[in-house]
Amino acid sequence: MKDMKINNLLPCVLGVLLWTTGVAQQRLGEVIVHDPVLIVQEGVYYLFATGQGISVMSSTDLHEWTAHPPVFSDPPAWAVEAVPTFTGHIWAPDISYHNGRYLLYYSISAFGKNTSCIGLATTPTLNPNDPDYKWTDHGRIIQSFPGKTNWNAIDPNFIRDEKGNPFLSFGSFWDGLKLVKLGADGGSIAEDIQGIPTIASRKRHPSASNPPAIDDNPKDAGGNAIEAPFIYKKGAYYYLFASIDYCCKGPRSTYKMIVGRSSRVTGPYVDDQGVDLAKGGGKQVLDPDPRWYGAGHNAVLENRGQEYLVFHGYDAQDGGKPKLRIEKMTWDSAGWPVVEKVNSL
Repeated sequence: MKDMKINNLLPCVLGVLLWTTGVAQQRLGEVIVHDPVLIVQEGVYYLFATGQGISVMSSTDLHEWTAHPPVFSDPPAWAVEAVPTFTGHIWAPDISYHNGRYLLYYSISAFGKNTSCIGLATTPTLNPNDPDYKWTDHGRIIQSFPGKTNWNAIDPNFIRDEKGNPFLSFGSFWDGLKLVKLGADGGSIAEDIQGIPTIASRKRHPSASNPPAIDDNPKDAGGNAIEAPFIYKKGAYYYLFASIDYCCKGPRSTYKMIVGRSSRVTGPYVDDQGVDLAKGGGKQVLDPDPRWYGAGHNAVLENRGQEYLVFHGYDAQDGGKPKLRIEKMTWDSAGWPVVEKVNSL
């Protein structure tokens, strides 16, 4: 589960090493990341990922990647106050463009607890050489509390409905994935968080108790192993991607991606068999691969008519290190996503 990432600092250490030692680039297949998300600005791809201060990289071709300084040089003061164990290692960022600025939602959490917050930082440009480049932190957007909220405020993803209204999906374990309406600028919650719906879960019955944790996983999180929502609009449908089972365990990782779809951003999202994702449904996106353990936490990127599935996987040929995967994605005749081939880039 995501809580394991606080013990895995390799991605952020690597990012800092690259930009401070002058090592300019890494090729796809070498880039070590967790929870990658991509966006394009003026022909340049910008990648954000879990890391100390949020890891940042850029590429002009999706093959060669250059590391940049992190978004935050110091931990946000509000985050240290809200989560006293927080030391700056930020999880699962999400990047989007809305109302003339780039919105970067990010996750702050305590290990094994839903003592968690989602924050927001914005900038008018992603180009670090632009004089207008500057991240402004807007602080906490939503927070979860042990014993009070049966959900975990991490793994944010921004989406707009057909009228342009912004929503934020999020969640990890506990009761599953949630969806909440945002204010027009994306910087505040616009509804009562006590009643926000569950849009995906591994529980077959929404009213069922959270299943117990298994193996060596944090007990408080339970065993409802689903996280990392990403909603993507394609044609008449909104597609909800999610990751199920367990990441961050190297060769023992069982992470995998599922998808469902709905004609409304609020759901219900159903799989190809008509099963609601809120009741344990989900069509698996990528077949198992003996080289890549636990492929998951995906995003989707569209650029110039080509769509890509972006995610991390643990490389069996390199000691189980978490690496960036970018695969071309198409759609079958029934309108479901298809990964063209493994390591297509």
